[in-house]
Amino acid sequence: MVKLPAQSPVISMIDAEQLRKALLEQLQALRDSGVTHLACQDWNGLLTDPQLNQTPPSAGRMDGPGDSSLERQAYRPSGSGDSNPSTLGGTASPPARPTAYPPTQAGTPPTQASHYSASCRAESRSLGNAASAQPDLTPFELRLAPTERSAVLQVLQAEVAACRCCPELVRHRRQTVFGVGNAQARLCFLGEAPGQEEDAQGEPFVGAAGQLLDKIITACKLTREEVFILNTIKCRPPMNRTPSDIEVQNCWQFAHRQLEIIQPEFICCLGSVAAKSLLQTGKSISQLRGVFHQYRGSRVMVTYHPAYLLRTPSAKRHVWDDMKMLMRELGVEL
Repeated sequence: MVKLPAQSPVISMIDAEQLRKALLEQLQALRDSGVTHLACQDWNGLLTDPQLNQTPPSAGRMDGPGDSSLERQAYRPSGSGDSNPSTLGGTASPPARPTAYPPTQAGTPPTQASHYSASCRAESRSLGNAASAQPDLTPFELRLAPTERSAVLQVLQAEVAACRCCPELVRHRRQTVFGVGNAQARLCFLGEAPGQEEDAQGEPFVGAAGQLLDKIITACKLTREEVFILNTIKCRPPMNRTPSDIEVQNCWQFAHRQLEIIQPEFICCLGSVAAKSLLQTGKSISQLRGVFHQYRGSRVMVTYHPAYLLRTPSAKRHVWDDMKMLMRELGVEL
């Protein structure tokens, strides 16, 4: 309780809880009116968590760092899905990823993973200069025993389900699509965003493109239960459009944290949005495929999205070449 000076026209005591609630209501009203840049900061956490109660990096600007010209250029929508695998829609670099979770000892209770999310959300994820963009080669820092990974992923899944960062996506989604598979997988498949079937079922790659991905996985002598499948964006963009720059910026932390929990040896990027988000590159899919890249200690293979293969069957031979190269490194004989 804070008492106002005697000269104040309001001679009363201010209830701190009421003030906090009023501030939260105002912030929520701004979000509802379309001021989505507030999503880059966990303003609720800043008001409630004393450890995070500090001036955000974007102090003085209610819209945060996300209103720069570079951000408006990056991840510019270019139609539905990965409609053009030969181009990545611009050369601006994607948002900087949140820092890795603090190192932990094996046996840390999974419920403590929530403080990692607070630290990640408090990061300012502004876009860098396209000329200096390069893959993030910093090794993953989180150290979890394999048996703990499923429980920590469940904590993160609940956070994703409660996310309200992108008002348009929240209004149109049926549910969030977190990811599915083996929490100890050596290989992760990273796609773009959920489609209509994925939004309905809450699982990635279950539509026509997902059925084709299943055939690719089976041809590689693997199963969905052996790998982990996730998307860059956890909500379906309306009409399956390409995710916007701010949507990628808001959601990338979740995919990054999934990969950090699983710590796969290999990541296969399916399509341009996944490749651009992970590798911070403006190169085309044709320029990226056929060689291994690096991300946080994982080896990365880039190939075409299954949805593109449905429209361009001739590209299937390129994907199969990529898969054979990937399987050789995994030690799988085809």
